[in-house]
This record gives sequence, structure tokens and C-alpha cells, in this order.
Amino acid sequence: MSFKISKGGEKMTETKVGQVTHFYDKIGVAVVELTGDLSTGDKIRFVRGGEDLFEQEVGSLQIEHEKIEKAQAGQAIGLKVTQEIKDGAEVYKIDQ
Repeated sequence: MSFKISKGGEKMTETKVGQVTHFYDKIGVAVVELTGDLSTGDKIRFVRGGEDLFEQEVGSLQIEHEKIEKAQAGQAIGLKVTQEIKDGAEVYKIDQ
């Protein structure tokens, strides 16, 4: 699913790329089941229950403790997050 939003006069497209299945609070890492592709440097937004939680740039991706640059739909990844996140939050990639 993708849709267009306007933020400060700037048009952006957002595409759902996954859902948080677990959060490790001590290390600040979310496990995300991907439904779309994701790469380091991508800008993402977390949404839960229709409420925007926060946005961040993807800085670190891992699969089975191996650092990767890109992940594809169908993979479960570890994603370093800047804030606490709850299971079930949806992840959207922001394309400008």
C-alpha cells in the first residue's frame, strides 16, 4: 500500500514496508517482518493504531547479527531505532 502526503508544501509518497514483531528495549532494536524492500539511508515512519509515532533514517540493518545494507520483502531484520516502539507498529518508507 502506498499513498501521497503533503508536508510543508513538499509531496511525499509512503509505502508500507513491514511491521514490528518485537522490540529489544535494552539495545534499542526492533525486529521487523518486511513486506517491501528497505536499505540503509532510507527514511521511515512508524505508525501504530493510526497514530504517527516517529520518523527516522535507517542507520543499521541486521539479519542474524550480520550487518547488511539492503533487505527484501519476506525477510525479518533487526533495525536500530531512535525511540521505544511497540509490537504491531507499521513501518512506512518515505519516498520524496
